[in-house]
Amino acid sequence: AMEDVSAKFVSQKISRTRWRPLPAAALQPPDLFATGSWDNEDNRISIWSAGDLENAGLNGEYHGEPHLLCDIQHNGDVMDMQFLDQERIVVASSTGTVTIFRHHQNNQTLSANHRWEKAHYHVDQDTSCGGAACTGVVCSNPEIVTVGEDGRINLFRADQKDAVRTIDNADSSTLHAVTFLRTTEILTVNSIGQLKIWDLRQHRNEPSQIFSLAGDRVPLHCVDRHPNQQHIVATGGQDGMLSIWDIRQGTMPVSLLNAHEAEMWEVHFHPSDPDHLFTCSEDGSLWHWDTSTNVSEKPSFLHQGGRSTAYLSHSTINQSVVSAWLSNDPTKDRMEITNLIPNQTLSVNSLDVLGPCLVYGTDAEAIYVNRQLFA
Repeated sequence: AMEDVSAKFVSQKISRTRWRPLPAAALQPPDLFATGSWDNEDNRISIWSAGDLENAGLNGEYHGEPHLLCDIQHNGDVMDMQFLDQERIVVASSTGTVTIFRHHQNNQTLSANHRWEKAHYHVDQDTSCGGAACTGVVCSNPEIVTVGEDGRINLFRADQKDAVRTIDNADSSTLHAVTFLRTTEILTVNSIGQLKIWDLRQHRNEPSQIFSLAGDRVPLHCVDRHPNQQHIVATGGQDGMLSIWDIRQGTMPVSLLNAHEAEMWEVHFHPSDPDHLFTCSEDGSLWHWDTSTNVSEKPSFLHQGGRSTAYLSHSTINQSVVSAWLSNDPTKDRMEITNLIPNQTLSVNSLDVLGPCLVYGTDAEAIYVNRQLFA
């Protein structure tokens, strides 16, 4: 089934890939995505068309590789990026600066729309070398939350020059990623294995809850929240493990699942079909985790990675609301895991899923699009 995947070599290491969100009423699959690069002489933000819809084959399969619509130079490594809306993309830089770029669809250009210089910094904002990497950004238009290597959390509004709120010493260690739990609450993960909840309505500069991995304090690199059941959270870290948390109870993960052999860089629940989850890693793999019921009746696309399918049972605590992710009967609830990249070698740094489409980017200077994820 690898023929469903189109590749494009881009002569830049890709650190982030993101689908442009679809308008609410859209029926068509996503068509545009953005990428950001890192570790290159000249890093860039690029907008791509996913492929040629005009030349869809008789069976609706797509032909043609992604093609570049426009790009723009970016100062520093792209550490994270997220679409704010159909036209604007918020980008986090290793220099500590946060920039909003605007994609002008009438003439296919990108421009810097707004910039918060050194939103993250080590000593003070004015020293030339004081910038600290902005490691994560999450948007809920018009609000933008950023986290950084400096342990700082910023809340910006797209139309305002200064931060609405800054929590200066939110964390004594590096904050690696952030996501919204609800409109007024965010989740952060840090380099000592902690997941923290922050209530932005509170004026206290302390988290409202702290969860942590037992024991080793393994750095956590990524976090995502289940789109429908907001108490279910997935994180991934330096040891490649996938952790599932139920933030209603306890302070430790309910499941620890053996996953990758090296750092897990991103974890994403499928936004409209959250029984499916995707993770990517430094070890060159991209895993599709499927907890939807009745695995035996699944179509055979799940075996496309060429890897034998692994069934993981995971025992967890009793649940009143049974989600497959928090199931308490490991014999009944099995999980199917497929590596979608059978023989990749270099790091898969980023992935994004929307509708039937997957996009991912690698250190092998390539971007890949799979438009038939559930074919």
